[in-house]
Amino acid sequence: MSAPAPFRDASRPVAERIEDLLGRLTLEEKVDQLHQCGIGDANPNNLAARADEFRATYGSFILNGAQADLATRNALQRMCVDQSRLGIPAIFGCDVIHGYRAIAPIPLAQACAWDTELVRRACAATAEMAHAHGVDWTFAPMVDHCVDPRWGRVAETFGESAFAASRFAEASVRGYQEGATPIAACLKHYVGYGASEGGRDYSPTEVSPQSLWDNHLPPFEAGVRAGAKSVMSAFNDLNGVPTSANRHTLTEILRERWKFDGLVVSDWNAVLQLLNQGFAATEAEATARAIAAGVDLNMADGFYRQHLPQLVRAGVVPLAAVDEALRRVLRVKFEIGLFERPFIEANALTSAAPTVAQLALCEEFAVRSLVLLKNESDTLPLPATAKRVALIGPLATERAALLGSWAQQGRGDETPSIAEELRVRLPHGFELRVESGCAIEGGARDGFADALAAARDADCVVLALGEQWTMSGENGSRSTIRLPGLQEELALAVAALGKPTALVLVTGRPVELHAIEPRVAAIVAAWQPGSRAGAAIARVLLGEANPSGRLAITWPRTTGQIPLFHQMRPRARREPEGCYQDVPTTPHYAFGHGLSYTRFDYGQIRLSHASVRAGETLVAEVTVTNRGTRAGRETVLWFIRDPAASITRPLRELKHFESAELAAGEARVFRWEIVPERDLAFPDAVGARRLEAGEIQVFAAERSVTFTVLA
Repeated sequence: MSAPAPFRDASRPVAERIEDLLGRLTLEEKVDQLHQCGIGDANPNNLAARADEFRATYGSFILNGAQADLATRNALQRMCVDQSRLGIPAIFGCDVIHGYRAIAPIPLAQACAWDTELVRRACAATAEMAHAHGVDWTFAPMVDHCVDPRWGRVAETFGESAFAASRFAEASVRGYQEGATPIAACLKHYVGYGASEGGRDYSPTEVSPQSLWDNHLPPFEAGVRAGAKSVMSAFNDLNGVPTSANRHTLTEILRERWKFDGLVVSDWNAVLQLLNQGFAATEAEATARAIAAGVDLNMADGFYRQHLPQLVRAGVVPLAAVDEALRRVLRVKFEIGLFERPFIEANALTSAAPTVAQLALCEEFAVRSLVLLKNESDTLPLPATAKRVALIGPLATERAALLGSWAQQGRGDETPSIAEELRVRLPHGFELRVESGCAIEGGARDGFADALAAARDADCVVLALGEQWTMSGENGSRSTIRLPGLQEELALAVAALGKPTALVLVTGRPVELHAIEPRVAAIVAAWQPGSRAGAAIARVLLGEANPSGRLAITWPRTTGQIPLFHQMRPRARREPEGCYQDVPTTPHYAFGHGLSYTRFDYGQIRLSHASVRAGETLVAEVTVTNRGTRAGRETVLWFIRDPAASITRPLRELKHFESAELAAGEARVFRWEIVPERDLAFPDAVGARRLEAGEIQVFAAERSVTFTVLA
């Protein structure tokens, strides 16, 4: 019996297995391995008749869609393993963004919990469920930097802080790749995609080299350092060069500077879109530009498969470029064990509804991500004297909207609404009346009369307003961040009745509140909290849970203030010169804002030393005391400001965060160990780090202190 080919021997080094397999492949087989194919409506019963569409030699398939189940995945894999000459398994990817079947809060909401361990746990649980349904590889985490909430994909970001996004990127990668059932992670969208002009998706981006290194690149670098196995190039034109054909970002920074050795996959049809962007005249030219820049795996458009063989034979693309791209694709396949375990066996999770444990984690995350923006006169939690409660608004009975965009295989019929959860949780003797008032969008006022009648008869009112899930996410940009339809009009009409009114917002972004906010007593930003949204919202409204979320994004007063963010640089003149004449320069709610049902007091910041230099550390401490009568969780956000530097620095720059539960009356010391090279140095326009002598201000809540960096 002959020995197996070296590439099939799992005891050999991965590099050796790759080279052996490379040497056995024809050019066409190599190129097919660089193609990623969407499965559309493929299923085990129609694959044989569609052999030309789904070749056994293709390197990867995308499992998004209704047919994305384990049986289809394994049927495609059987085709690849049994019907191709060398039996190379495909890798199956999927946009698993914030859950699979069991849906966690959208990433923007997750960031408001300020808990990297919770992010890691959620990603590990997601990986387990996704893998049971055939997924080897998720196109997550998304770590784009965005300060424009008009952009629909702001919902998929971890907020506006590059530092926070970096920590959540690390946690996500660890969760997906290091759990009990790992899947490969993918950092996307590389790079600058979140700066799309006017918040319009797929638009060009103009990002200065300084901003690129300050804001856009750090989360990707953090994810690479955490071991992410793949990176997705973006749709956008970055300063005139599309990111899916940008050698500077894909090769010079990603591979040469950061030493990334995983695979780069283009986003959907991104190579084809080089034609739309005016960066290539022909499909063949687009193909040559993409592979020369560093795109290894071509998603969806098929340009590599159609044009690379001819380009190689014509000498336009070196065979070495194809081989190097394939090395990276094969490395990931070998590292995740696809050659040894090409098929995924069905288990208890494959056909079952989400487990109790998975839903409990989703609920915990949803509760932690809710942000109490306003609570005048302790309107929340709803008082025991308020026996008649009116729940009004189009989000009161919505289900699918609670899940958000990219709710992979999440089901609205498994998602209890706010009304359902509030009804079962209200104490005996309470009466709940539910009226939608109006639709999420549209101009019909037919429901206003019933809604106003319900509010008039109630002791207190809860308004449930917001967006449909389709209004954010990819291709979900909006020209205004006002509430859609007649919701603002409904809110003002209800509030005019003078009843204690709490507003719950179910959205994928901050929304304008300047007209509504003065007229309601309490506001909860619930975001799109996922499968257990109704339970989380009801628990917070009734006081069963104490809200602890804090904004990971600045909340503007109006659309016209955008962009508005905490890490802005100082202006040339002080206010009021150069400011808007019709609106304050300040946001409605600042980055980091979030209230609780208890009260936390901050002591003075204490420093271990008055100065520090490179190679030393300095410790900052602050004592936080829970002055209320119930337990609560507080997050301490540590900011710095460098008031005079060779490159102007932000007015506030987040550098550390920590959260902890404090019992009533408990005091806790929060510490930040400041390492100058890590925490105080900043990049220049080419990414070189500078640590400069001078004063540094440190902030925690309203407290601040100054120390000196010595040369």
